[in-house]
Amino acid sequence: MDTRRLVLFVIFSMSILMLWDAWQTKHAPAAVAPVATVGSVPSADVGAAGAIDTPVDTGYALKSGQNIAVTTDLYKINISTVGGDLRKLELRKHRANNSQSNYLLLDDAAKPMLYVAQTGLIGQDLPTHNTLFTSTAPSYLMQDGQDKLEVRLSAVSNGVTVNKVYTFHRNRYEIDVNYEIKNDTSAAITPVVYYQIVHDSESNQGSALMPTFTGGTYYTEASKFKKLAFKDMAKEPLNITSSDGWVGILQHYFVSAWIPKDGLARKFYTEKLSSNIYRIGTKSTLTTIQPGATLAVPARLYSGPQTKADLIAAAPGLEYSVDYGWLTVIASPLFWLLSKIHSLVQNWGVAIILLTILIKAAFFKLSASGYRSMAQMRELAPRLQSMKEKFGDDRQKMQIAMMDLYKKEKINPMGGCFPILIQVPVFIALYWVLLGSIELRHAPFFGWIQDLSAIDPFYILPILMGATMIVQTKLNPKPTDPMQAKVMTWMPVVFSVFFFFFPAGLVLYWLVNNVLSIAQQWYVNKMIHAETVAKKQSHVKKSGEHH
Repeated sequence: MDTRRLVLFVIFSMSILMLWDAWQTKHAPAAVAPVATVGSVPSADVGAAGAIDTPVDTGYALKSGQNIAVTTDLYKINISTVGGDLRKLELRKHRANNSQSNYLLLDDAAKPMLYVAQTGLIGQDLPTHNTLFTSTAPSYLMQDGQDKLEVRLSAVSNGVTVNKVYTFHRNRYEIDVNYEIKNDTSAAITPVVYYQIVHDSESNQGSALMPTFTGGTYYTEASKFKKLAFKDMAKEPLNITSSDGWVGILQHYFVSAWIPKDGLARKFYTEKLSSNIYRIGTKSTLTTIQPGATLAVPARLYSGPQTKADLIAAAPGLEYSVDYGWLTVIASPLFWLLSKIHSLVQNWGVAIILLTILIKAAFFKLSASGYRSMAQMRELAPRLQSMKEKFGDDRQKMQIAMMDLYKKEKINPMGGCFPILIQVPVFIALYWVLLGSIELRHAPFFGWIQDLSAIDPFYILPILMGATMIVQTKLNPKPTDPMQAKVMTWMPVVFSVFFFFFPAGLVLYWLVNNVLSIAQQWYVNKMIHAETVAKKQSHVKKSGEHH
């Protein structure tokens, strides 16, 4: 059997199964779970299991307050006086899809998206995310030359003064969120601090053909990086304790994560708040604050792009939010190499082409072995067809005759399978690198391709891709089975349809890979054909001498 077609058929089948699984995951009904009332606060019990309150659902809505406008070099933000929530966050260095406006990461509009970051304190009627805070100014602006910008909010409750202080840093997506708790009462207090993100389960889910993950995520040194689909939060709420790690919300290209103080014991939790609203968070019991004493509680919020350097600098394990799955061990070095090439050529499209060439060069000898086996099968195709006509429907005799022919010609019909299959993980890993790298988002190549993460607007690359697949089909031997021949004939057309919906960067990679494969396969075919002709001539010559 033609091993090239076998591999393509396997990849095609896997693609169909992956798309079907993604569709099922996206549309499967969520499990029924207890839901929480409007603005409910996590319980103070950090150690016990099942400690999150779950009253009856009355729908979900955020309390309204005044918005404090904050503008930095990276952000445009609305902070609500209710709880000091981050209600709206725009990324000034990233554009919205098909628009010149800032990318909206957090928003409290509820439709089409609800995505807010909240914090609060539990115990002795301390300020929660439902408490009204005051601010000294209605807006804040990071001035030129200013390295950081501080926004201070205050609330007083039963003799306890709480300051919630946001600190924004120039050229950093890490936001310091610190509590200053002053106990002016006559009794000691032991607060519990919580950090949570609220998100709907419907927005940012990708397309049917290119589904992407949006859901919860967390990391600890013990359990490492984990993802949580919203439906899994409803089925089995998260309830683990740790002395390290972070929790967040992950989506294609972007992530928001609460990073508590190092060494602070914490409990991670998730909860379904209403029919399509969920929260994921972490809470920690703080040290006891004696009368007249003050306690500072630092934490950080990363809310921004999945840029490797920024993620690594922010927190251990946050770089894994750029998820390559089980091929991370291959994909990470590929991304590193792609980045190094880009630093030299300053064009991500050119970098993709050069990386593909380097990978093909690395596998050149291995590929040649596979193509040689296929070329030998191609040369045997006429003889195999004659055998099929001779034996008709007698499959057993046909199989025996084929094995005898392979043995006589010293050809392994599956000889091209392993050399090609061993390369598949590398090419799939590169596929995930190109799909998940925010560096390619809105990155121009040349001419009509001004965004390598978007579909080719004129479908030129997918059409060229389909043409190369047809050429590859012509270079391969025709299957003797008519049904298999029809399937293989239509496969390039089916694949081309898929590539019409793929980002231009991915199609560019496959196109370059196919062109290089065609060149190598053509050369090997020509070489094997010359060897076959020479062999026949030698055989004829020897036969003539014998007679």
